Amino acid sequence: MNAITTPRVAVLLPCYNEAAAIAQTVADFRAALPDATIYVYDNNSTDKTVEVAAAAGAIVRTERMQGKGNVVRRMFADVEADIYVMADGDATYEAAAAPGLIDLLVNDQLDMVVGARKSEVEAAYRRGHRLGNAMLTGMLAWLFGRSFTDILSGYRVFSRRFVKSFPVLSEGFEIETEISVHALELRMPVAERVTAYAARPEGSESKLSTYRDGWRILRTILTLFRIEKPLAFFGIIGAALALIAIGISIPLFLTFFETGLVPRLPTAVLAMGIMLLAFLNGFCGLILDTVVRGRRELRRLAYLAHPV
Repeated sequence: MNAITTPRVAVLLPCYNEAAAIAQTVADFRAALPDATIYVYDNNSTDKTVEVAAAAGAIVRTERMQGKGNVVRRMFADVEADIYVMADGDATYEAAAAPGLIDLLVNDQLDMVVGARKSEVEAAYRRGHRLGNAMLTGMLAWLFGRSFTDILSGYRVFSRRFVKSFPVLSEGFEIETEISVHALELRMPVAERVTAYAARPEGSESKLSTYRDGWRILRTILTLFRIEKPLAFFGIIGAALALIAIGISIPLFLTFFETGLVPRLPTAVLAMGIMLLAFLNGFCGLILDTVVRGRRELRRLAYLAHPV
């Protein structure tokens, strides 16, 4: 860590309407990391979150653009530290696990450690969220070759070079997916450790919608797949179109071999047009794959430009 004897640790707590939980969250992280600087980033709360967080001793800042992704973008840009601990300000994540996550990051020279959630309380982690998380995690592993067991966990510890080289593009709860893909695509050294996940305190409500935010996360994965792996993305589309064109043209070929005629000219034109689209998708994938490779090299260089 830049040969610093005691690395600067920043705890980043994004929150929205968490007056019932933020004081406990700040106190828990203060007890776990007494030397850390704790930042609470409020996202247009309409309750007393700001006042409660300030009274608890946190440095309170505000991000007016609604959405967790916008908050994370602001936090990563503004805060200067050597190690970043990010958790939701809803008192659900195990603050006592933070020193162990930091030790794992430092000792193994990692860029990110994910606190994989484990809860014995059904109310803490709804069944729909469990199923959605498992499906999205499996899809990410299929698309990118490897994954995490809990890609949607909001409890993470980062190195400085991860934070300062990560171009946050997401606006909402899909930010965790974007973070995971960024680490996987640049082949960063990362790890996971199981941490406890508690039910929200009374008066605190989840801002996550199982279906709306699940759809946004799925859309983010597909978008990142198209951007990061265009050859595979357009290759799949091209192969599907080619199969359709072949399926349409088989009866035409059989008729031609039997009679020497092509009686259904519009069908032949349609099959030819679909096959041309298939080839165009394949060539687009090849061209974009070259562009993405160059862009990935630049991102890797930007990542390496920050000292360990």
